[in-house]
Amino acid sequence: MKKTKKGKNIAVVLAAGTGSRMKSDVAKQFMMLADKPLICYALQTMENSSLIGDVFLVTGEDDMERMRVDIVVKYGFQKVRAIIPGGSERCYSVANAMSWLSSIAEEDANSGDIVLIHDGARPFVTEEILERTIAAAKEHGACVAAMPSKDTVKIVDEEGFAVTTPDRKTVWAVQTPQVFQKELIVDAYRKFRNDEDKSFATDDASIVERYSDCKVKMVEGAYTNMKVTTPEDMVIAEALLKIKKS
Repeated sequence: MKKTKKGKNIAVVLAAGTGSRMKSDVAKQFMMLADKPLICYALQTMENSSLIGDVFLVTGEDDMERMRVDIVVKYGFQKVRAIIPGGSERCYSVANAMSWLSSIAEEDANSGDIVLIHDGARPFVTEEILERTIAAAKEHGACVAAMPSKDTVKIVDEEGFAVTTPDRKTVWAVQTPQVFQKELIVDAYRKFRNDEDKSFATDDASIVERYSDCKVKMVEGAYTNMKVTTPEDMVIAEALLKIKKS
């Protein structure tokens, strides 16, 4: 097994979606954004970053060989250390990746100390976002890329009626990467796997919040660090890509 470069950070890139909200028979990670599959953009940022040592790519079990041949090999992603089968939901996909990291830590004394978990459907993550989140995770233990909400947010009851309106200055929209000291996130997911109640797990930060005393720091991402989920998002992503290339 290839050794992780000492002092380098580990990126877990999630690409196990089914494309149901894209209204497509093609899993969205394989859908073309301009001249490349969507997943290639996040992977390329990790590949180019001097901050990232190894990448663990999580995808659907039925897509593992396609991911290896059509993405990793075809586009020459040298940092992808392993392709890991995902689960039925995002939290289970990350749990599988944390199990891999736990086994590596036991045999590789030089494995990185910081773990970034990033949605492969966010193609516009930047080196600057990686720098800010890694620095914050080193200082605070846990952080997420996020941005202050542009919109007023309402808390509603089960019937859809407004209950309260939180101060917009205290509301942040969470993005990825979500970045943690490795022992913290691996241990949190170990406890998560053993917990019967998994309904609370909306993201990685919520799992750390539940199973540790570590506070999660909000770190500025970017409003362009969008997640491609619907056909409309793909149109926006194509427009952003044209602007970046111009």
